Amino acid sequence: MPDAHSSDSADPFETRLAAGLRDAGGAFETDRAALVTAGALKGRRRLLRRRNAAVMSGAAGIALVGVGTALLLPSGSPDAQGSPAASTRASSAPAPVPRQTLISMLTRLVGNGAYSKVEARGTDEGPAPYVHAVYDDGNGKSAVELNLGRLKPGSDEARQATKCPAKVFTHYDACRTSRLADGSVVMVLQGYEYPDRRVDTKLWRAELVTPQGQHVSVSEWNAAAEKDSPITRSQPPLSPARLTKLVASKVWRQAIDAIPEQTPTATPAPGDTAFGAPVAPTLKSLLPKGLTVSDSSGDDTGFGYLVVDDGKGRSLVQVNVQANMSDVEGDLFGSDAEVLSDGTKVATHQGPGEKGGAGVVMWTVDTIRTDGMRVVISAFNSGAQDTPSTRTAPALTMKQLREIALSPKWR
Repeated sequence: MPDAHSSDSADPFETRLAAGLRDAGGAFETDRAALVTAGALKGRRRLLRRRNAAVMSGAAGIALVGVGTALLLPSGSPDAQGSPAASTRASSAPAPVPRQTLISMLTRLVGNGAYSKVEARGTDEGPAPYVHAVYDDGNGKSAVELNLGRLKPGSDEARQATKCPAKVFTHYDACRTSRLADGSVVMVLQGYEYPDRRVDTKLWRAELVTPQGQHVSVSEWNAAAEKDSPITRSQPPLSPARLTKLVASKVWRQAIDAIPEQTPTATPAPGDTAFGAPVAPTLKSLLPKGLTVSDSSGDDTGFGYLVVDDGKGRSLVQVNVQANMSDVEGDLFGSDAEVLSDGTKVATHQGPGEKGGAGVVMWTVDTIRTDGMRVVISAFNSGAQDTPSTRTAPALTMKQLREIALSPKWR
């Protein structure tokens, strides 16, 4: 199920999103660097944030369904190209798609083989329908997971879902984004479960977002579980072409149409992005003279990074900008935090990197304004966190990091 099977492999800082910053904030005093890492996740893996938040509210609907080599389809279930029992978008009130129908859809589309440890939630059980199963086509067991949801059409979140991650943060073998005839965008990523490759568990996933904001996500591994499970095959069972065909099936869009609409909340959630403009250009404008930029996050909002060089080696610099963090301010900033004349709090940290790069250090300045706006910036003495250090210290000093974090440009 999604809360137990969230991946930490697709991002710069990805260890795990869990319940988001609220839970991470509690660890700040004991591990300040870990909290900074968790905070930066908010800007990068919005897909997992959405999935995990939904799971927290709908966990009671989770069901375990034991199956053998074949699953019997409920009456009216689809074939690989058909429609689900639920009525389509043409209906003013699409009927719910129960978990067993979603299971049947997935097994029909994945293909013949043995299915076990099946977990599922239908569209009538919560805001985030999913199916998780262990699949064996005769060449070894593989965990396979389907998640369905909605994204705001044209939003940054929708764009990020199908954007290949930067290799400065994520090691992968291949990634391809393509556009279908109907305007839907599909990304297929052939990567790994662990960013530092301490175990070579492969994670391949496909993300599809339609022009209407329907979001289909399929993940597969070359092991029976994402973590702490022996590798059972050299590759996950579905090729990139089959993954693309699977996520593009119209049955998932019809199921998404049956997900009940969520009533928007009047108050923004903690950690919602405060900075609507791309972060990297603002960060670049605040850099001291003498630095050249070799890589950047482009037009990403909320989170951004640059790889800079002052002639002494590459150095990664990353920034996360968040709003509405006042309710966790006490957890994020302890009694030792500096308080400026305008009420802004500042916390600093210098320590080793956390992604396995030999000799990598991480320097961080974390700030929060009186209105809850948080800007946290980190710099490394390497062009990536999981590669060996390229210099003795980051290209930016702690004083320069502080000046950047406190700049009024983030408004």
